[in-house]
Amino acid sequence: MAITTPRSATQLSVRPYAPGDEPAVLDLVGADRLPGQPLTTPAMLAEALAGRSPIDTDWWAELEPPTTEVIHDEAGRVLGVVSYAKRPSDSAGFILWLHCREEQALAEALIARALDRLGERTAHAFEFASALTLGLEGLPARHRPATAKALHSAGFTGRDLWRYMRNSLPFSGLPHAAHVRVDEGEDPPGKRLEVREGGELLAEATIGCPVAGLGVLWWISVAPPARGQGLGLALLGTALDLLTRLGAREAILYVDDDAPPGDTERDRTAANRLYDRAGFTEVDRLHSFTRRP
Repeated sequence: MAITTPRSATQLSVRPYAPGDEPAVLDLVGADRLPGQPLTTPAMLAEALAGRSPIDTDWWAELEPPTTEVIHDEAGRVLGVVSYAKRPSDSAGFILWLHCREEQALAEALIARALDRLGERTAHAFEFASALTLGLEGLPARHRPATAKALHSAGFTGRDLWRYMRNSLPFSGLPHAAHVRVDEGEDPPGKRLEVREGGELLAEATIGCPVAGLGVLWWISVAPPARGQGLGLALLGTALDLLTRLGAREAILYVDDDAPPGDTERDRTAANRLYDRAGFTEVDRLHSFTRRP
């Protein structure tokens, strides 16, 4: 295919990913790395190529083996990569991940290639967290505006779903919860913290095992009868202290604050207020995309 890039008018071609492309693809992924995210390793890339991920495991298990392709110039230099797959249960297609140093013409070409190979069907993009990142379940739209624009140009509609936040560790100044029970967690691997009174669960939190000095707060909640007493902030302080002891130098978290007005069960106003008060800063908003035939 011939497309024009900001670099120059050049002839570009698409071919299947090959093992020798690993260094170039890792560089492409690294160019899009966000604060609070680890460098993608060859092992992480291998998992993504195989269609596996430690996060959203069940969703990935529903997909056919993914196809990964690279776009390269006449000199053979890899300029972009895209991975896509189909889901047999509903015949939907998925653009799983895509990297091209935010050159919009390349993003458009890779998206067009994936859509052509997926065929006429409902297609989703950046719907699941891949093994390339530590839980990024969506496209960070502010950091990757060219990819977002290319998706919209291809007929996708975006959904603003997640708030991605980070904080440095150790973090002082937060209270700590009393009588916290800590157990091993399996999905994802890490620790589960519980505060109980008389056998009744008052609050809980889940943290991930640190990766390259990065720890994730996956979940924190307080039962309705125990809210408004500072327990959430205290449990957050305990969780961050535990992440520090486990070797984390940074903490990240995700807030799914896309609940429609009036949905009190999924309202995350209190959670956002809690994390802002604790000093977490927003890195980006995570978007997923859908294109109907």
